[in-house]
Amino acid sequence: MSDQRTSSKGLRRSRQQLSTRDLEIISRVFELRLMSGRQIEALYFSGEDHASTLSAARSCRRVLAGLTRDRLLVRLDRRVGGVRAGSASYIYALGPVGHRILTSGGNRPRFREPTTTFVDHTLAVSQVVVDVTLASRQGAFEILSCQSEPRCWREFSGLGGPMFLRPDLFLALGVGDYEQRWFIEIDRGSEHLPALLRKCRIYDTYYRSGKEQAAHGLHPQVCWIMPDNKRVARLQTAIARDHRLTKELFVTTTFDQGLSTLSGGSS
Repeated sequence: MSDQRTSSKGLRRSRQQLSTRDLEIISRVFELRLMSGRQIEALYFSGEDHASTLSAARSCRRVLAGLTRDRLLVRLDRRVGGVRAGSASYIYALGPVGHRILTSGGNRPRFREPTTTFVDHTLAVSQVVVDVTLASRQGAFEILSCQSEPRCWREFSGLGGPMFLRPDLFLALGVGDYEQRWFIEIDRGSEHLPALLRKCRIYDTYYRSGKEQAAHGLHPQVCWIMPDNKRVARLQTAIARDHRLTKELFVTTTFDQGLSTLSGGSS
């Protein structure tokens, strides 16, 4: 039966048949737009709940195969790490039935295979969420808020009219007695430095608007997560030389050091 002809009663029945974990998986994929099989396995098939990591991986493969078969998820043609990486390398997006279940029957826009750049960037954002979630489960901090695009976007008034701030992610973390609030920008090394500085100036304009401070009492820092130390040093130098920017607003770090930075460690 086509997705358009699936009745509301059929959708309710499909949702009732989903386990709590199934619903959490498709909801998370919907929220983050793309996730790899390895990322889903890390979040929802921990070794503690299975006899071994091998059995956890088998269970994950079985569940994802079922969700894909029932069109709750769709599997991209592209893989992470190639065929040799196995089924964990598959990349998943929300399927048409999953979209209708999560949006109360609304039809899903026609799916188009995303570009390599989009896939790489989106999976990098998803990996930050995975890393933060796993660290939270281990007691490193408490996740107070985690907002992906577009929920983390902000609209505000600039000199020329309405302006939009579009972070990749917003995080509020409870670390001991402190709250760490972050706008996160993922840099994969594909953007030229002037483009990054233009984004920094939008953040600075939003900071000076005072809108976030009025709503929450403080303004998040902006954390740029970058591929390597050379890239980090280039952006740090550019920010320091730009006299229009509020220097303390920005933190730069690498993917390897991202979790430490977000939890209040050194950048």
